[in-house]
Amino acid sequence: MQAVSPSISPTPNRVTLWSALLSVYILWGSTYLFIHFMTEQMPPLYMAAMRYIVAGILLYSYARLTGTPRATRVEWRSAGIIGVLLLTISNGCLTLGIQYIPTGVAALLGGMLPVFLLTLNWVSFGRQRPTNMALAGLVVGLAGIYFLIKPDKLQGTGGMHANLVGSSLVVFGNFAWAIGTLLAPRVSLPSGTISSGIQMIVGGVVLLLISLAMEPVTPWSLLVAPPKAIWSMFYLVVFGSIVGFSSYAWLARNAPPQLLSTYAFVNPVVAMLLGTFFAGEIFSSQSLIGALIALVGVVLITLGRK
Repeated sequence: MQAVSPSISPTPNRVTLWSALLSVYILWGSTYLFIHFMTEQMPPLYMAAMRYIVAGILLYSYARLTGTPRATRVEWRSAGIIGVLLLTISNGCLTLGIQYIPTGVAALLGGMLPVFLLTLNWVSFGRQRPTNMALAGLVVGLAGIYFLIKPDKLQGTGGMHANLVGSSLVVFGNFAWAIGTLLAPRVSLPSGTISSGIQMIVGGVVLLLISLAMEPVTPWSLLVAPPKAIWSMFYLVVFGSIVGFSSYAWLARNAPPQLLSTYAFVNPVVAMLLGTFFAGEIFSSQSLIGALIALVGVVLITLGRK
């Protein structure tokens, strides 16, 4: 990597913004594949819970050791609510959904997220109407998603019923994620890394309780997990949770919803490519055309943001 010349003075906010966006674009695009690897031979909710508990403890410990003050009771409650929405409900639904549909299709269904984000921000949270170009970008992006997930293109392993179950779980998870994203800047959250740590700890613990009630596991089942599941979980802890989620949490507080929502159109392309090369998932030429159309939607939303 070439060093930045002393004569160049980039705007720190812009550099931070695009660094966070690239982390969410690329790293989160890869998480679908690793969730698949992590849950191939292990109960999905249990592994998702352990992923967030480990990542949350690491983030919280780092924040406290570097001098971040303790969160107040109100901040713990607010961060816990966001953690339940984003991680327990949304990521729990995603992890379950991937058991029924291919990872690429699960990522493509994330194209519903901008609809929820912009609509909820318009009619409820922010009372802010998106620009016409941003709305056009949503239409174009969703048209691309349509080509990608037409019922005859859903290539799950359990038939149409399984496809509908998996798709419904992922879409509901996106709705919960949109609520959590728009609620985050409107509640009292601790600043910096400690906020993400608390969200992961609370979201992970609630998810673990659900797992213990629904899945054949104990708190120590991780000790007998196969190596592939363990390594996949640690990849998700570091790159999906610590780096990716922290970047997303920062963007939720500092970026407009139109720009933040663009990651939902980029992640599917990354997930499709990884799923094709490493998980043997098959996508038609129509699916590739749909991916290109979705990327056009990303450009329109980005250019049309206020």
